[in-house]
Amino acid sequence: MSSEIESLSTSYLFGGNAPYVEELYEAYLDNPGSVPDNWREYFDQLQHAPATDGQESTRDQAHAPIVESFAQRAKANAFVQRSAEPDLSVASKQVSVQSLIAAYRSLGSRWADLDPLKRQERPPIPELDPAFYGLTEADLDQTYSATNTYFTTASTMTLRDILKALRDTYCRSIGAEFTHISDPAAKRWIQERLETTLGAPTYSPEEKRHILQQLTESEGLERFLHTKYVGQKRFSLEGGESFIASM
Repeated sequence: MSSEIESLSTSYLFGGNAPYVEELYEAYLDNPGSVPDNWREYFDQLQHAPATDGQESTRDQAHAPIVESFAQRAKANAFVQRSAEPDLSVASKQVSVQSLIAAYRSLGSRWADLDPLKRQERPPIPELDPAFYGLTEADLDQTYSATNTYFTTASTMTLRDILKALRDTYCRSIGAEFTHISDPAAKRWIQERLETTLGAPTYSPEEKRHILQQLTESEGLERFLHTKYVGQKRFSLEGGESFIASM
């Protein structure tokens, strides 16, 4: 009998009245003074009713803002799991490594060992020193991206290996100046052929004989022209022998 009386006393909360009551309750949770006194007293009693699990009830939260929040997050695709934000210090060091690589490509020829007689010391070039970019000894064994180089097929290398490859390629007995070229494809072509061999390509005996034959023929033509056309204005091969071999 008591349950029937309780059902009759709360029947106005259900059926077609439910949306209206829910709207009143949301308004009450936002501002209790915005609802009529009789409804405010009723909602106040609900705040003190025990929870269904027997624990003490806490003040309810308005559901409309929460639902709206989830709707907006769904529209913004905010529920997709994202990776952690990258460490800015690591990104800064990667930029420094890229700057060091670019410096060796453009300035490495100035520090190349081009004086076999060792008449003077090679001039120091600050841009070729990792310390110029804030890189320390501790950074040499750290791994960095090497995707813009041709030293390895791997995507990463330690800074120590990158630095050694740069010095072997651009600062040994051959200096390569090519960064002034305006065609990016041409620059990449030179970079690939220099860096894949570390500036020291190997040739088979047949290739070496072919290069020797080209040099011998060009030198023979030079002597013939000098003997046949004495005193005539012409272009000399002097200084071009190394170009023949490189071609």
